[in-house]
Amino acid sequence: MEHLTQKKKVTIMIALMAAMFFAAINQTIVGTAMPRIIAILGGIEHYTWVITIYMLTSTIATVLVGKLSDIYGRKPFLLAGIVIFIIGAFLSGLSDNIYQMITYRGIQGVGGGILMSATVTAVGDLFAPRERAKWTGIMMAMFGFSSVIGPTLGGFMVDHMDWRWIFWIFLPLGIVAFIMIWRMFPKGTRATSETIDYPGSIFLSLSIVALLLGFSWAGTKYAWSSPEILGLFAAAIAGAVILILIERKAKSPVLPLSLFKNSIVTISMIIGFLMNAGMMGAMIYLPFFVQGVEGVSPTNSGFINMPMSLMMIVLSTLAGRWISKSGKYKRYAMIGMPFMVAAMIMMAFMNSIIMAVASMIVFGIGLGLAMPVFTLTVQNAVAPQMLGVATATTTLFRNLGGTIGIAVMGTVMNTTLTHKLESAVASGKGPDLSKLDPEAAGQLTAFMNPQLLLDQPKLKELHTTLPEQIRPLFNQLIEMLRGALSDSLTVVFLSGTALLVIAAVLVLFLKEIPLRSSESKTEAAAEEAGAGSKLRKETAPTGH
Repeated sequence: MEHLTQKKKVTIMIALMAAMFFAAINQTIVGTAMPRIIAILGGIEHYTWVITIYMLTSTIATVLVGKLSDIYGRKPFLLAGIVIFIIGAFLSGLSDNIYQMITYRGIQGVGGGILMSATVTAVGDLFAPRERAKWTGIMMAMFGFSSVIGPTLGGFMVDHMDWRWIFWIFLPLGIVAFIMIWRMFPKGTRATSETIDYPGSIFLSLSIVALLLGFSWAGTKYAWSSPEILGLFAAAIAGAVILILIERKAKSPVLPLSLFKNSIVTISMIIGFLMNAGMMGAMIYLPFFVQGVEGVSPTNSGFINMPMSLMMIVLSTLAGRWISKSGKYKRYAMIGMPFMVAAMIMMAFMNSIIMAVASMIVFGIGLGLAMPVFTLTVQNAVAPQMLGVATATTTLFRNLGGTIGIAVMGTVMNTTLTHKLESAVASGKGPDLSKLDPEAAGQLTAFMNPQLLLDQPKLKELHTTLPEQIRPLFNQLIEMLRGALSDSLTVVFLSGTALLVIAAVLVLFLKEIPLRSSESKTEAAAEEAGAGSKLRKETAPTGH
């Protein structure tokens, strides 16, 4: 799209940002409200499926659309993504039971995966890598902005309005984004020499489904060593092996193996995987500290994440401009990653809300500086005709990292918590129940569940209804639970720190090649066209 004027490109970017914000805000606004919605619909035992189904369908759609959009162009998929997302959101608001909600959220996930993949890739079509850095930072800021206002708005709406409007309130924005892209985004030309890799698409999808289900259910629905989980992991491995055999011979592979011959692409994807595994796996447990250990209400705990989002918005926007101006990107990753590591260490040893907020600020700085870099490095290192599949594969690795990180950290959390509680009871830190009658002792023993710490209304109710002579022992029990939970979270955050340290070390081995300007992009495209679908050679010297 080099022929477009700068004014036309900026106009198209406004349309893309509207589409990005539409998809992002519909996700963040639902997050805080979903527990209440499920309580209204019933079927809380199936609650995880509402999250899992969206993750599954969006991840598969993201990967498949990456290659398809390289063949057919981005515009059809941008439009299709908006339409499918609108349909899914509208139907979700009509749900009368949990099964309908799961089904419609699956449809919404397909639209969200298509939309997020095509939007990020479209930025790569519009701008050469050097100028792209600035716009990538702005797109990250849009996502960050949605994470600031979404949770608060969702919580307010579910308290004061019919919950269905949470799914419907931003649908007009989707219609506006559809009209803007339909009228402004240029129509792409089909790559007639390309064919669709149906066998590869099938086995890639099957492998992803088996892997994500395995990690989503391991340690929760089934034990890690259960036949169900081992079977899913075996199916994922078998599917991956078959996929590799197919892709080696495919004329137009859905997941080109040549991508991984480029060290820049491979290292960037591994860093993205580790970064999301450490970040998501640890961040999801921050509310456990805020609500469970410190006793902050769920509404107020949402505000503790806000400094992170605000810092991410500011720093991602600034970093994008700095990268665009200097043409250097590695330095921002090298600065940002230590900030993220430092923030995770702060979380591991935090003992107050002030320290939790401080850790969020530091984490937001690191996230804003580092996160935009790794999509940019991949897009800059591949041929333009592989932009879609490379961007989608990067997103795939990040999604897998987040999912696997959450599952592994959950196992670390549960195992450590059980051990800490057993140690606390054995060391005499718990209440001495020998002086109580068997009925009262049994009643207190039933409360030895850390989940009780997260249900503050029930905790207060129990404290007021218990007999006066039992309350001191109950308070001692609660303090023991809080101490065990706090110690367990330290292990969780240190595990996340270890993953981020590995990612930070890998940044040192990331080669930095010059970001292409508009003029050199055309020349590079001609060279790459002559070399077929191979990636750009990595002969450029490393820069810092």
